[in-house]
Amino acid sequence: MTTSFIYRYLPGEQAETLLLLHGTGGNENDLLEIGRAVLPGAGLLSPRGRVLENGMPRFFRRLSEGVFDVEDVKARAAELGQFVREMAVEHQFDPARVMPLGYSNGANIAAAMLLMGAARFPRAVLIRPMVPLEPESAPDLTGCEVLLARGLYDPLATAEQTARLRELLEADGATVTEHASRSSHQMVQADIEAAATWLARQ
Repeated sequence: MTTSFIYRYLPGEQAETLLLLHGTGGNENDLLEIGRAVLPGAGLLSPRGRVLENGMPRFFRRLSEGVFDVEDVKARAAELGQFVREMAVEHQFDPARVMPLGYSNGANIAAAMLLMGAARFPRAVLIRPMVPLEPESAPDLTGCEVLLARGLYDPLATAEQTARLRELLEADGATVTEHASRSSHQMVQADIEAAATWLARQ
């Protein structure tokens, strides 16, 4: 089976697989060490975004800073969901135990997958997410737990963006936890520690 994504896959020692989704300008190697730190022993699936913006990989197009191409968001979220299902067959991991860990643009595509029902995840860690789209229909996210990690001084993924995303996810049945770091848009060690603690609980 083949896929059009460039990616890294590292098998784990336990049933969970982290879907690592980088930010703008990142690649399939960016979050591997963070994935190991956040959930030791998990398998790691890390694709590179297929959209280029001034040569920088992203997971979907944007029209300007903070303004997303919603139709492209929908198409790319569906495509990424199909990629995960293909990889589960090829690498023989359980698709029901895949959990995204996304930063910035990667967090936004993970949020889009949830809001569109493009994939069903038991848990998701979204670091510096915005609202990628207002869904036309509501998927059933009952049983899904989501950690939203925002920066207190973030000019992009603002408190208002986090609040609206939480509202959308909870309206669909998800259980949402928030974490705030004393930072701007960049990911910091406090985010990694918060994600590790959150994922470690039963």
